[in-house]
Amino acid sequence: MRRFNRLITAALCSTICSAMLVPAAYAQTAQSSDDSGDEPIIVTATLRAMDVQDIPLAVTAVAPEALEREGVSDIKTLSSISPSFNIQSSQTETQGTSIKIRGVGTTGNNTGLESSVGVFIDGVYQSRPGVALGDLVDLERLEILRGPQGTLFGRNTSAGALNITTKRPNLSKVEGFANASFGNYNFMNVQGGVSVPVAQDVAAIRLSGTWRKRDGFLKSSTGAESNNRDRYMLRGQLYMEPNADISIRVLADYSKVDENCCDAVIVRETELAPFSAFHGLATDGVDQFGRSALQNLSTNGQLFVNGAKQWGTSGEVKWDLGAAKLTYIGSFRDFKSNSTQESDFVSLAIFTTGAGGQNSRAGILPTGNHIKTMTQELRLQGTAFNDKLDWLIGGFYSSEDIVEDQTMTFGTDYQRANSAFNFANALGVNPLFTLTAFGNGGVPVNSAGSYAENRFSQNAKSFSVFTHNVINFTDKLSVTLGARYVDEKKTASFDQLNSSNGACQASVNGVLSGAFTGAGLPGAVQSGVVGLNCFPFAAPVTLTAPAGLGGGLASRFLPVPREWSNVFKDNEITYTAQVGYKANPDLLIYAGYSHGFKSGGFNLDPTAANITNSGAVLAGGGTVAPIYADPRFKSEKVDQIELGVKATFGPIKANLALFDMKMGDFQVLEFTGVQFLTFNVNSARSTGAELELFGDFGGYMKGNLALTYADARYPSNCADGVAASALGSVLRLCGQDLTNAPKFTGVMGLTYDGPLNSSGWGLLVNGSVNYSDSRTTRTIDLDTNNLPIPLARQENYFKMNARIGLTTPDERYTFELWGTNLTNEITRGITANTPLRGGAGTRSLIGFVEEPRMYGMTVRAKF
Repeated sequence: MRRFNRLITAALCSTICSAMLVPAAYAQTAQSSDDSGDEPIIVTATLRAMDVQDIPLAVTAVAPEALEREGVSDIKTLSSISPSFNIQSSQTETQGTSIKIRGVGTTGNNTGLESSVGVFIDGVYQSRPGVALGDLVDLERLEILRGPQGTLFGRNTSAGALNITTKRPNLSKVEGFANASFGNYNFMNVQGGVSVPVAQDVAAIRLSGTWRKRDGFLKSSTGAESNNRDRYMLRGQLYMEPNADISIRVLADYSKVDENCCDAVIVRETELAPFSAFHGLATDGVDQFGRSALQNLSTNGQLFVNGAKQWGTSGEVKWDLGAAKLTYIGSFRDFKSNSTQESDFVSLAIFTTGAGGQNSRAGILPTGNHIKTMTQELRLQGTAFNDKLDWLIGGFYSSEDIVEDQTMTFGTDYQRANSAFNFANALGVNPLFTLTAFGNGGVPVNSAGSYAENRFSQNAKSFSVFTHNVINFTDKLSVTLGARYVDEKKTASFDQLNSSNGACQASVNGVLSGAFTGAGLPGAVQSGVVGLNCFPFAAPVTLTAPAGLGGGLASRFLPVPREWSNVFKDNEITYTAQVGYKANPDLLIYAGYSHGFKSGGFNLDPTAANITNSGAVLAGGGTVAPIYADPRFKSEKVDQIELGVKATFGPIKANLALFDMKMGDFQVLEFTGVQFLTFNVNSARSTGAELELFGDFGGYMKGNLALTYADARYPSNCADGVAASALGSVLRLCGQDLTNAPKFTGVMGLTYDGPLNSSGWGLLVNGSVNYSDSRTTRTIDLDTNNLPIPLARQENYFKMNARIGLTTPDERYTFELWGTNLTNEITRGITANTPLRGGAGTRSLIGFVEEPRMYGMTVRAKF
């Protein structure tokens, strides 16, 4: 098998060179006169159909053919097209996916955080990245808009937007396609679509769908497999043009995901692992770790299950009123996800999140979320003053309901494992078990089977009105002015449906009764015992305080979970101004300023509203009032200056953009290994340049080069004015790069797409190289002891893709061989603390791995 892999890799790598060696002399004479490569690329980045070279914005327009050549099947692999784009997932794709543009984006595995990069499919906003991870099939175009886009695209586009448009039904003729792909890891993918007129030139329907399946590329020492693919999607459309002035489009889709995702490789093991035997464990739970585990894609965890079902409908009406054009878009989407994970990432029976796992309590609720989203948008657009003014006004309303269940059950190894990896041998054998006797009448409490069912609910409503106007002072000089007023309101709550954890209650009793102090346990040890036996995801909110302290809830004294409900409100005016100067038909110079906004909200975590002055309350013996953390975080603001040039030099199009983005109240989520912390950082900044070159060299040969330099970082004063509860984390961030924000990235590609010879057969040869500079893969590179965390950075790398294909003379069938990441570069997207496994200086670390080499063949048919 390894020999076969090498042969396939060598054959496909050679296509990168082959693209330069096809018989150019023959190709030039055979090139048809209407294939000059000068056709404009029409995009709707300004909600107007315009040539991308005439828009005073940084936009990358991608045709579906380009996506196919680069093996882009969903938005997770778009970085092979645009170096400014980055997307990563952690332990669940449906909930833990983050998108970045120019190094800026929201990092974290928390449904309460919304994306900084908005995803729009057929004009409809997708409320979370996980909702938008379906396969890209039957597309008309894809646009990557870089920088704040809040004036036109509304909610949560402070870093940019993806604007995806699917193909409309054809009113005049029957057409369709079918694709079938096969590859390594038993990869199979079937795609198809058909468009049929039901009333000639008046109405048509279009049906399309895709099914994708693949084995997982991560193999665990336990026999479990992770990071596979098993999903399908169906989409139906009805499109009508009852007369020349009105068009109506109705869409409906359904998709299902049933996958094993996402285990992680232990890239660094804790120095405390040998103490597992001291505490009576037969194994430390880790057989594979370090560089060899990473290269061999070897893990140690049990089964990871991640599934989702979603359906949605949308409708679009366009009506030419004569003096203006009216557009209405309405939608509803229902998304449900579920996950079951042994998210300790080792083979021990420590804990399970969700239902049906190794340690799951019988009948426990599954972990997952249910999101219902409704949107309504109305726009009116027209021209005035002899087309000197192109005006647009509109309104937008959305309502979103989220119900998220988080459940956890402790396994039989929970106390022994956490005693070993947090206390070594300092407190004797299994102190997390033995010390509970001080709070339970001398009888220690086993935590096995402890559990909690936590539910978070959130309702969000957003209303906005906006305008976007292009003023053409001359044929060459234009000014664009836009503004949007946004009003946001969110109501959220945390309720615990059920729980039981006797070891936690006994630990709380030991602290609050003074029994631990009487036994001579230092304060740090007492905090550790409570923190571990009361791991927040399985800690009851009903924990009680001793009668001597007045009884009631223990959360009045100790940082253990407590229920809450709250309201978040905010409003903002976002705006943009651009000046464009079209010096000649082939040269556009522009400058712009934009102010963007991303809504604040709630940290949907059991610890979000814990007490913050526990020490003072305990020292005061109940006379000091408790102060609780605010589960809300503030809205994020961004101001950007952009300067750009778009030029055409004969067969070459060159686009250059310089940008400086300043973010205020930047939203950050950090996983400490014990809990998720969400906070605002005073400031973050991204400064850089983007260059895109597209060349049509004749002879059916085309090339592209895209380079991005982005210095995305936290300034040295990023902690100014930060809340005291977040100050410790933010101080360690100041001066660091933003997560997954390499300074230099680039993509280079060459394509030959023309005749093979005089036989009429077509030949496609495509090769591309993707480069990424080193990048931090953690939220914070410094540990709590202010020392650098090992392996925080992913080193720089190159990845190569290639595709070679033959098309029959009638252009109905195409046969392709393809490969992605041909040199099999094994890279990490995210590096995090292994939960509950070591402390500062001794942490075990996990890495979430990006796709290794994939190769296979595809057969395409169209009619």
